[in-house]
Amino acid sequence: MILDITQYGDPVLRKKCKPVQVVDETILKLAEDMVETMVDANGVGLAAPQVGEELRMAVVDVSHDPDCVSFLKVNGEDAKMEDIMPLIFINPELELDGPRESDSEGCLSIHDIRANVRRPTIVKAKLELLDGSIMELETDGLFARAIQHEVDHLNGTLFVDRISPAAKVSIKRKLRRLAAHQG
Repeated sequence: MILDITQYGDPVLRKKCKPVQVVDETILKLAEDMVETMVDANGVGLAAPQVGEELRMAVVDVSHDPDCVSFLKVNGEDAKMEDIMPLIFINPELELDGPRESDSEGCLSIHDIRANVRRPTIVKAKLELLDGSIMELETDGLFARAIQHEVDHLNGTLFVDRISPAAKVSIKRKLRRLAAHQG
């Protein structure tokens, strides 16, 4: 089922989400709906607060661009992106590494705004999967950026919080309009 995507100004986007304690039918259905919603919206990721749920759960799928990473390791072994996509994870722990690079980001919860965000280039993530297993993932490129972006959502942080002061000034009016429309 396609879910409504929470928009900028909704307080749920600013909440630090609660860990998923039990993976039951409700969580499995939410995960399925989140993947369907992300695909329908042409996104590369979606976090639970973006559909109004204060849970540490997200989905990422960058398989449309298999060349968007220079490496991918899963549990210490080289892996193929198509074997793990869409990636649905809960209760993530991230370790960020590498130089910071700036690249354009957007968000399904912040319509029509894109801005350059500086992020570390490499992510090492410990991700709990819905079957209870733990995936240790290491990657770079768009995949690393998407994971960081979605985990930010789980901590109540939006990409516009990470842009330069000059860029913030340039989008301030648009953000105010979006927040007013939400309220």
